Amino acid sequence: MNNAQKLALLVLLVLYAILPLFLKSYGIYLMTLLCVYLMAAFGLNLIVGYAGQMSIGQAAFYGIGAYHAAILLKLGWPFFVVLPIAAVDCFVIGLALGFPAFATLGFNVLVYLVMRNEEQLTGGTFGISDIPRPSLFGFSLDGTLPFFYFTLVSVIVLVAVLWWLLRSPWGRAFAALRDNPIRAESTGVNITAYTLLAFAIGAACAGVGGVYLAALVNFIEPGQFSLSVSLLMLLAVIVGGSGRFLGPVLGSVVVILLPEWLRFLQDWYLAIFGFAVIVLMVFLPGGLLSLVDRFKARGGAE
Repeated sequence: MNNAQKLALLVLLVLYAILPLFLKSYGIYLMTLLCVYLMAAFGLNLIVGYAGQMSIGQAAFYGIGAYHAAILLKLGWPFFVVLPIAAVDCFVIGLALGFPAFATLGFNVLVYLVMRNEEQLTGGTFGISDIPRPSLFGFSLDGTLPFFYFTLVSVIVLVAVLWWLLRSPWGRAFAALRDNPIRAESTGVNITAYTLLAFAIGAACAGVGGVYLAALVNFIEPGQFSLSVSLLMLLAVIVGGSGRFLGPVLGSVVVILLPEWLRFLQDWYLAIFGFAVIVLMVFLPGGLLSLVDRFKARGGAE
């Protein structure tokens, strides 16, 4: 990333931070939801885009984090105690689960069924309501704007950690594993260990996102973490550009905000949204960020 790109990214980030000052509550909610979604999507991009593994169970870890928050926050546990507990639990479960796509598919269905049927713990289909929001140094984050800025800073910190990780020897091992597993193994990379590590870190990111989701919406129920949500997260990564660091940002904008912008079309908006996604995947199989490479290639050819 050159200096011009860094400057453009900084400008966009500042604009994103300023925009909620001019929006109503629902608009601020959507922008906060996008930040929460990004936590899980960045984790999935690490699994799919960098480690080269398919996961169809990210929503399960998203839900595990959310239910950790819902249950423990209502018991009076501090937010900053619940957050690492949820992340570590998802990390450990991710390690134990492994990485095959069919395993993640079955795991997502299993977690959904547990959420729906274990009413004494999860509230079943009635869900868990009145989930409190955290406070920071005695300052309440109940308002829409304070919680937005709290979530925005949190996702920036998470993204910065992932940026550092991907430029560490671990990140280079992930990339080598994705590009050529046989050559990576011949250079001493433990394929199984690094794949499991990527999967576990991605699961932990989803767990963190789930904690923030529970605090944002104040109510959770199993439908928020079904298989379709995992597929939407995977769609966000692919549409944005799998294996491109900022791909989840553009992909999540398409998945979260585009349907809202099309709601004025009423009954047609889902069909048009689906058509738009299909067009993107057919003509831009490398994701939206592959447009940059196309423009560079065209400029070089000229």
